[in-house]
Amino acid sequence: MRVVATVLTLLSLCAILISPQTAEAIPAITCHCFTERGYEPSRPAAADPYYLASTQNTFFSIIFKTDKKSLVMKKQKGSSGDDLWVAYWLAVKTGSTADRLLDLKEQTAGSWKAVVSESALSLKAAGQRFSAALAANLQSNQLAECVVDEVFLSRKLLDERELADLRKGGVTNQELIISTLIARKQKHSAKQIYLEIKGGKKSWGALLTDAGVDAVNLESEIKNTLLRGVV
Repeated sequence: MRVVATVLTLLSLCAILISPQTAEAIPAITCHCFTERGYEPSRPAAADPYYLASTQNTFFSIIFKTDKKSLVMKKQKGSSGDDLWVAYWLAVKTGSTADRLLDLKEQTAGSWKAVVSESALSLKAAGQRFSAALAANLQSNQLAECVVDEVFLSRKLLDERELADLRKGGVTNQELIISTLIARKQKHSAKQIYLEIKGGKKSWGALLTDAGVDAVNLESEIKNTLLRGVV
């Protein structure tokens, strides 16, 4: 009887854990354990997810002067990459802290507009593009795009026209960063690099290899090629 009772208890626990209500209560964990981290001509696109994520994380850590390991840990604990862009941008521009802002968003389960309103943060320095998007109560992914655009324009990494063309073409934040890095290295346009990917002509690994980008030392590559003199 004890064995039967134990089995029934375990089955009940399993039912609770897999119920929709419980699933909603468990924070989403994003896995960043990439098994492919090197370019292989026989499988040119195998490591592309790693290159995209690593380039963005490295760029982010340099721009916001934060440790890349803590950034990855926040993602693993459930913070979305989009929310991290917004939180760190607001922290730099308002004097708050990214952790506090992320906690507020989680507590209120509201929008970033609600977080800013409740915190009485001034957005004067946050950039016209971002402030307008926030006032319109746009989603985190749209706000994150505005943050990246503000970073690119303020540091003159791209001009308004090229950035607009890339966004119209559907470029993501990850793709924007890696395209611009490769373009600077090869003295091409970021749009030209992105079109090669979109047209299926090359993989990110192939483009990085062709450009001579040292994927193992992305921090120095980004500092010396993409952010030279503007960090």
